[in-house]
Amino acid sequence: MRSLLLLPALFAAAPALAQPEEAWQPPTLTNTRYDEDWSQLADPANRTGRWTEDFKYVPLDADGQVWLSTGGELRARVESFRDNLWGAAPAPDDAYLWLRATPYVDLHAGPLRAFVQPIAAYAVGVAPSLSPVDQTRTDLLQGFVELAAGPVTLRAGRQMLSLGTERLVGTRYGPNVPLAFDGIRADLNRGAAKLSLFYTQPVQARAGSFDDRASPTKALWGAYAALPGFDVYYLGYRNRAASFGGTDGREERHSLGLRSHGAAGDWRWNVEGVVQFGSFAGQRIRAWTLGSEVSHSFARAPLKPRATLRFNMISGDKRAGNGTLGTFNALFPKGKYFGELSPIGPYNIVNLHPSVSLTLRPNL
Repeated sequence: MRSLLLLPALFAAAPALAQPEEAWQPPTLTNTRYDEDWSQLADPANRTGRWTEDFKYVPLDADGQVWLSTGGELRARVESFRDNLWGAAPAPDDAYLWLRATPYVDLHAGPLRAFVQPIAAYAVGVAPSLSPVDQTRTDLLQGFVELAAGPVTLRAGRQMLSLGTERLVGTRYGPNVPLAFDGIRADLNRGAAKLSLFYTQPVQARAGSFDDRASPTKALWGAYAALPGFDVYYLGYRNRAASFGGTDGREERHSLGLRSHGAAGDWRWNVEGVVQFGSFAGQRIRAWTLGSEVSHSFARAPLKPRATLRFNMISGDKRAGNGTLGTFNALFPKGKYFGELSPIGPYNIVNLHPSVSLTLRPNL
């Protein structure tokens, strides 16, 4: 609990950064969609005449206090593998098609808000069998109500969560069926800083339509403070049906994390460390991870190369039966953790990934 008390103190110390007056820019489209603010389209001076603006801001009363925003995404994705289990077991070559549609409606009425986003997700040709990330047919991906009271926003319902770089809690947007949570959330905004408190249960995708339900065995709660260039957080996790190394039991795990990110001159960085403690099936948990991404650009060189080095260390269990579980649990990370074709998960690994990118043309 001491870590929870530290977060509001750090949050209160963050300065409220003044924002200079400048022309309004449309929000960047996001995976979660609910954090896009199109309310500035109520002012005709902010409109450019694009046909999409009529769908992004639809006034429903004379003074614009009640308005609607709509949108959606259609996605088709083909993946093809040879030896799909990567030698771990006999498996056929596999090529399949993912199809997904995610429309949404966002209703605002003064301080009240209702956000609804259904999903239609289907898969064709998956072998040997469909998994929950392949297909859920038609279901509710997100649906929540929200109340804004000054700097505080209260939300209840089904929603996707994206915390930081999604190292521990993400939307799982790469696979066909994203991950959502049922629960409550409170956000406190102060200038460029934000503190989020939440208690949720992950939603289990099922094969039929409108049958997705919150997990009866798993829960996630915590506090996440995002400051300019700096994040600090606590995450609590419970799983009544966990399994590690052939042992089944109840897992209760606590994660304390710290992240630094930013840019200075030609340098960019994103460094994050997490320690975990708790208990599993009578054993104590002691696990950790350190991840970093540092890059340097050479803007004056031909093709403007950028050199990037990614480095990850994630703990594993040292010795079975010694009373301590050292395996790190990445909880609910983004899908395709180490890349689009990575066959490995985020535990018991040291990963080094250097790369160089080139600018062949200004628009590429």
